[in-house]
Amino acid sequence: MTASFLDAAQPHPMHFPDGTPNRGLVHLNRVIDHPNIRVGDFTYASSFDPVEDWAARLAPYTYAGAPEMLRIGRFCQIADGVRIITASANHPMAGISTYPFAIFDHARVGDYIDQISGLPDTVIGHDVWIGDGARVLPGARIGCGVIIGAGAVVGGQVPDYAVVAGNPARVIRMRFDDATIARLLRLAWWDWPQGRIARATAALAQGDIAALEELAA
Repeated sequence: MTASFLDAAQPHPMHFPDGTPNRGLVHLNRVIDHPNIRVGDFTYASSFDPVEDWAARLAPYTYAGAPEMLRIGRFCQIADGVRIITASANHPMAGISTYPFAIFDHARVGDYIDQISGLPDTVIGHDVWIGDGARVLPGARIGCGVIIGAGAVVGGQVPDYAVVAGNPARVIRMRFDDATIARLLRLAWWDWPQGRIARATAALAQGDIAALEELAA
């Protein structure tokens, strides 16, 4: 089996049966060029209303030169309507008023400098599925293999291979037991060469961890 279907260079990796590319599904790191956003290979986003500026669609508050980063791992799947709200969306809250005077007069930024420095990065691990219309809040740390339910509002730390849903999102269940999660994290299949991943798709689909371990040997 070849890895020809795994082409990280394609901006539109999915094609309809007639060969027409689905322009509503994109490999994000092929369509986003932003100094504050890092996205791993094969991570895609989909939309029923495709746009030219996918960075603004997904993370509209992340401006170039912001004091924080958005980091997304490999093989993530991001559904329509997802929004990632990074820390620059927050207004300074330590004073009496939260009105952002400095955005209208940049000379006043110094009044807020302690509050807008060292903002937390937002980090999404590998192989994360983010459901339709979900919101990821500033500074969230989402582990690998996580499933985020449609419409969920997710903040804080989400453990590897958790299923979360609701507002605020909470862990509904763990996808695997602790020992199995440890085995999967050791395998880190998302970092394998493309040919090996192509040979592993059946095992990945069927939950055959023993087969994955044989391929990793």
